[in-house]
Amino acid sequence: MGKMFGTDGVRGIANAELTAELAYKLGKAGAFVLASESHRPKIVVGMDTRISGDMLESAIVSGILSAGAEAICAGIVPTPAVAYLTRKYKADAGIVISASHNPVEYNGIKFFNEKGYKLPDEVEDRIEELVLNNCQGLPSPTGSDLGRKITVDCAARDYEEFLKSTVDVDFRGIKVAVDCAQGASYAIAPKVLSDLGAEVLAIYNNPDGKNINKECGSTHPNHLQKFVVENSCHLGLAFDGDADRLIAVDEKGNIVNGDFIMAICADYLKEAKKLKDDTVVVTVMSNLGLDIAFKERSIKSLKTKVGDRYVLEEMLKGGYSIGGEQSGHIIFLDYNTTGDGILTALQLMMVMKKKNKSLSSLSSIMTELPQVLCNAKVNNDKKAAYNTDKIILSEIQKIEDKLNGIGRVLIRPSGTEPLVRVMLEGKNKIEIELLARSLAYLIEERCS
Repeated sequence: MGKMFGTDGVRGIANAELTAELAYKLGKAGAFVLASESHRPKIVVGMDTRISGDMLESAIVSGILSAGAEAICAGIVPTPAVAYLTRKYKADAGIVISASHNPVEYNGIKFFNEKGYKLPDEVEDRIEELVLNNCQGLPSPTGSDLGRKITVDCAARDYEEFLKSTVDVDFRGIKVAVDCAQGASYAIAPKVLSDLGAEVLAIYNNPDGKNINKECGSTHPNHLQKFVVENSCHLGLAFDGDADRLIAVDEKGNIVNGDFIMAICADYLKEAKKLKDDTVVVTVMSNLGLDIAFKERSIKSLKTKVGDRYVLEEMLKGGYSIGGEQSGHIIFLDYNTTGDGILTALQLMMVMKKKNKSLSSLSSIMTELPQVLCNAKVNNDKKAAYNTDKIILSEIQKIEDKLNGIGRVLIRPSGTEPLVRVMLEGKNKIEIELLARSLAYLIEERCS
């Protein structure tokens, strides 16, 4: 698998790359590294609905118990639920078994620390080093010093109560369609929305272990778009497999992505004087239309690399209220420590209710400029070469001059594939498509 920990934990094809043996070692090493010396450590374990979850949960729990720690098994819950429950149960760490939006054959293992934050790189490196060394030298307690598995039946209910506490309105009068992606939100999201008074029409909420993310959810919202219009819903909500992201759909069937959601919620928070330093943290992939909308409302934006962990790092530095990605990973740091799709949905619907406006009306806060993404195939050892090539740099400058300040060029080497991603943004989609393809071809030609 190469380096085990990527930007979002350990991920791979279950039982091929991510094996039960590897999960056992990750549980044992993680329990050792994240353990408290003052008491028997406790680790919350949750998972999504994919079929490999049972196998990996058994293995990782065995690893935790073999290290003398307690495993608090929360069952099927969203990733952000584990972050919250780790804090609520005063545990030493949390572990999520999920591959998020990926197909069923994949799975992943992600750690949270005792405060519900993703682990720093140096801590992940320490766990990885122990795993690669087959956990040699780690304590192997016996007798009464072994750990115990504790299954909690109230985990989902505790998370539901937390979610409901984040809004101060009810949703009576709102008809909402909910696409649960056959994933971890399948029971919790419809129940929370219904408890808050909404009329809920749930779809893709019958997981069988094999259908998670299959042509549904936040990466395939086209079915939800049609369903919202056909059933005269006020909005639609599409989660991914582990419910840490949200893509919304307005009453007309239009996509409302993370950029729009951040614009709507940040504007409301600023009006309510709850937007810390009038600042939002976004990534370089956020649309230029979001920058324009923020500028018109005197809201500042801080940009990070792509990845919600980088957004969170910047938010923590300044204690900012909201940050996120175009893909729908939105962090409301006043409430939770990671992207939370259901929480985001509640905040969005609260703005609708308080402002008494439709989602399409709220979404008019920004105009999205066309974005085009092209991939240049470049060997891994040459992926940074574009940055020093004078001909490529000259061409980028020519394109930016042509866009005349209303658009941009973003070049980003892939972290996992032999690709350099070329993203262009501008008013004329046909024009930027031609420019993007031409630039990608030039990068391939010059860097091969």
